[in-house]
Amino acid sequence: MKPALCLVAMGALVMDSSPQCTKQLLSERFGRGSRTVDLELELQIELLRETKRKYESVLQLGRALTAHLYSLLQTQHALGDAFADLSQKSPELQEEFGYNAETQKLLCKNGETLLGAVNFFVSSINTLVTKTMEDTLMTVKQYEAARLEYDAYRTDLEELSLGPRDAGMRGRLESAQATFQAHRDKYEKLRGDVAIKLKFLEENKIKVMHKQLLLFHNAVSAYFAGNQKQLEQTLQQFNVKLRPPGAEKPSWLEEQ
Repeated sequence: MKPALCLVAMGALVMDSSPQCTKQLLSERFGRGSRTVDLELELQIELLRETKRKYESVLQLGRALTAHLYSLLQTQHALGDAFADLSQKSPELQEEFGYNAETQKLLCKNGETLLGAVNFFVSSINTLVTKTMEDTLMTVKQYEAARLEYDAYRTDLEELSLGPRDAGMRGRLESAQATFQAHRDKYEKLRGDVAIKLKFLEENKIKVMHKQLLLFHNAVSAYFAGNQKQLEQTLQQFNVKLRPPGAEKPSWLEEQ
């Protein structure tokens, strides 16, 4: 029979609106209930939540950097156009305006390449945070809900075991034992699922961030060193595309 309600406890969705779960939830909140604790697993879960918060901060800063770089590119583009126009209309300063226009074009080209690298970095961090980490945390929430249910029916069974042993009570005990065992199996399965997902998440995070941090470092270093060749090689090395295939409008640099 499907529950009619959904309790919210400690960030976990508890898909059980039974009196046992409600009682367990309230007991824990007031510090009176007996709670099953897997210290090692809970430390890993807390570390994941803290890591996710920090990566979300990096993601926000990365998006801000992307916006600033894009704004800088627009300004350099406009400045290059202004210098090029003045070069044609100011014979006495044609050479000076001309090489400044070329400098802005080169800066735009390198800036577009850097922007492509930063966009790729931000996109990868976004996937890691909003997909990979979030998927693991959804399993964590299911595990926390199962843990609450397990403790609720464990406590219920323990209380029934202390009562009188008449014929009616034996039937209730058997029913409580079966319910407890079902929730125990569910809890242990989800605990195993969380442990496995945390392990794979850590391995994936290291693999992804090793690549992304190397890309970010090499691209930024090459850009500020003015090393156009190294900057382009960095994007080729990490297979970063500046624009998706089939983009209709060429960049400003291609139009010149």
